[in-house]
Amino acid sequence: MANRILLLEDDRLFSETLQDFLEEEGMVVQCALDPHTALELTYREKFDLYLFDVNLPFESGFDLLERLRESGDRTPAIFLTSREDKASLHEGFLRGADDYLRKPVDLEELLLRIHAVIRRQTREEVLHIGRYQLDFFAKRLTDSQGEQVEIGRKAVDLLVLMLEANGTVVTTERIKEHLWAASQAASEGALRVYITQIKKIFPSAVKNMRGIGYLFDRTKVSS
Repeated sequence: MANRILLLEDDRLFSETLQDFLEEEGMVVQCALDPHTALELTYREKFDLYLFDVNLPFESGFDLLERLRESGDRTPAIFLTSREDKASLHEGFLRGADDYLRKPVDLEELLLRIHAVIRRQTREEVLHIGRYQLDFFAKRLTDSQGEQVEIGRKAVDLLVLMLEANGTVVTTERIKEHLWAASQAASEGALRVYITQIKKIFPSAVKNMRGIGYLFDRTKVSS
């Protein structure tokens, strides 16, 4: 069944471009140019994903999503934003966003993000990775005996992020934004420590794409 997306974007030309692209990828897209119309659509239809611009007439995408979350709507949401400051991005997550993408939007990256966010909603709670099990919600890695693997919480967060990328590269910038809050300074040294911790468990699966980021290749995990 095709995924249903509600696209809220006040730039009509950009909205049409996104709609055409996503529909060519087999998705069903409903478009709204303002928050009021988008809200009305959420009352009438069920969506698999919200794709919201941030800067909108009458109210921001942040405000609209917060209203939806307060009403009990848990539909996953991705923000499209031209804002560069981390404080705004952090605010978006606090309001209930699942991901965000900066403008100008790379359409192929957008597609990957959409698939990753939707996949999170339907995946099993526990993922088997070779001899290990990863509990996505408890953020806990255990071995074949059920013993918890001694690995830091942020290392587990990084492992989850790479697994959600499904064999594609996660950029270093994306990792830093995911692991550190806006008020925290990202640490290259700490990131290398987390990568090393994961490599000790999955020595062949983690690949360093120099100057770009990292990917996790599940085909290289030993049984």
